Amino acid sequence: MPSIATRTGDDGSTSLLYGQRVPKDHPQIEAVGSFDELNVAIGALKPWLTPSDDDVALLTLLTGVQHHLVALMGELACAQTDAARYHESKFAKLSPTAVAQLDEAVAALENQGLRFDGWATPGANQRACAFDLARTVARRAERRLTSLPATGRIIRPELRQFINRLSDLLWLYARAAEPENAEG
Repeated sequence: MPSIATRTGDDGSTSLLYGQRVPKDHPQIEAVGSFDELNVAIGALKPWLTPSDDDVALLTLLTGVQHHLVALMGELACAQTDAARYHESKFAKLSPTAVAQLDEAVAALENQGLRFDGWATPGANQRACAFDLARTVARRAERRLTSLPATGRIIRPELRQFINRLSDLLWLYARAAEPENAEG
């Protein structure tokens, strides 16, 4: 098996999906890196889940989100000149259905009548804090994604919609984890 240490990045460059080399601080690499961090932050939420029915459903949702993030990163990791090639590839693509799933999850949480007023003050408990941390990483990834059109990279609307909705959902889950919104 080949080593992960290829040494090809020792000069400060890295490869996009189809081999084009770019600097490691290229805006697309910054965006992919932010979404990679978000994928880890979503994974770090999982240990805070319990065997309750609600958390089992949340685990399923979060795992699905992670799969969608991988698809999103793949799309961002190719040069604009390779966008058509990527679109025709076998790689998973983020779909409007993924956005609709997040819309449904947001609506379900909003229908629970969560209480919040103004800015949140994260840290009510570890679970709420983990959701808030993931939310802030999501917002950074959203900013990186939003900056790409200025570099000539065309971004499909579903990608922006997905990350915007995911950020909102993480904010709602953080609020739901706070004591004043606890059930019972």
